Amino acid sequence: MRLRIVAGVILLVALAGAGAVAAPGTSFVGPDKQWTIVNFQDPVLVKDRFVMGQVLIVHDTGKMARGEACTTFYGFDPARGPGEEIVSFHCQPRESKIVETTMLTTKHIEPGCKRLVEYQIAGDFEVHGIPQR
Repeated sequence: MRLRIVAGVILLVALAGAGAVAAPGTSFVGPDKQWTIVNFQDPVLVKDRFVMGQVLIVHDTGKMARGEACTTFYGFDPARGPGEEIVSFHCQPRESKIVETTMLTTKHIEPGCKRLVEYQIAGDFEVHGIPQR
């Protein structure tokens, strides 16, 4: 299953073109999958993992409909594409207005430490809440 996700993401990246992939905030919204590439300059807690650097975030609405973990964060290298899975979870979706750029909402949990609370991919109307555990 993971191999199909990675293969699908690589196909999307190839279609988007190498120049677009290297650009910050690159995203794609399709009927079943949405993805975006973001850069966490400082460590951020996502569910139960710390994330830092360039990350590919993939949301799969088909998995969400089946009650499976629908959001996956992958390490990302612009030269090599998606890397290892960092964290995966079932999001807590809610509707919002469509945004032009990917939005990441964090909250301070203690001095020097932030937790990612929710994200919204550019061009999508859905905000994805992140479970804390």
